[in-house]
Amino acid sequence: MEYVLETKALCKTYKHYKALDNLTMHVPKGAIYGFVGKNGAGKTTLIRLITGLQFPTVGSYQIYGVDNTSPQIRKSRRRMGAVVETPSIYLDMTARDNMQQQYRISGQPGYDGIPELLALVGLGDTGKKKVKDFSLGMRQRLGIAIALAGNPDFLVLDEPINGLDPQGIIEVRELILKLNREHGITVLISSHILDELSKLATHYGFIDKGHMVKEISAKELEEKCAKKLRVTVSDMTGFSKAMEALQLHCQVVSDCQADIFDEITIYDLTETAKSYGCKVLKASEQDESLESFYLNLVGGANHD
Repeated sequence: MEYVLETKALCKTYKHYKALDNLTMHVPKGAIYGFVGKNGAGKTTLIRLITGLQFPTVGSYQIYGVDNTSPQIRKSRRRMGAVVETPSIYLDMTARDNMQQQYRISGQPGYDGIPELLALVGLGDTGKKKVKDFSLGMRQRLGIAIALAGNPDFLVLDEPINGLDPQGIIEVRELILKLNREHGITVLISSHILDELSKLATHYGFIDKGHMVKEISAKELEEKCAKKLRVTVSDMTGFSKAMEALQLHCQVVSDCQADIFDEITIYDLTETAKSYGCKVLKASEQDESLESFYLNLVGGANHD
């Protein structure tokens, strides 16, 4: 698999505080990678490192296969756009003026691409309206447009929906999906709003206290969080034979428990199990959410 970003045992220490602790992560090309952690878990620190705003204490990272210590890392960073913490915008300027300013800073040869970029983020008709009169969602989308000014194929967004109203959240979500699906842009999104991430992400990285707890694809996570019937039985051998006879998708949890992922009536289940010398002692439906999965990973205490 090709990775846009890889980190290897990355550490960042501020005096006696370790913001990142041997963080190893992999962002696949073409993914929407949900970087999940509570506030203060180290998400923004990681973003500040890979964008070159700060330097690691120990460890390394690669962007498009180029190591952070290589002189070529600047060239790789030019393929990356980022909105770190809050969008860098001028409130007394229009959206177009903000874009022109960014084009000048980044050394773009002309302003030809600005109307297209503003239209892409849904700000093509804002005219002479100043940014101070924009909604928070509009400002966030302008920040994304500014991050796209250099035509990057890797977009890094730090808590992009924080503070937005429901309409603003929908607009930013749809924009991110459009950039990924129609323009092939790999997106790294740091967030602690898990319900919203579940509507976007193709991959997840769960971070806690600066350490990567788990990386998992959305498909794998969906399987783990799928609705299932947890059964307790008297004989696992007989139960396994009953599952084969019924052709059900089943996973053995212990010597007396198993999870069934297909629909079946309790009557059919108990009667078939009985024919193979097995009693169903207990059955209960379970459906784990992304939030409960995360809390189980990190211990479940004191999380936002």
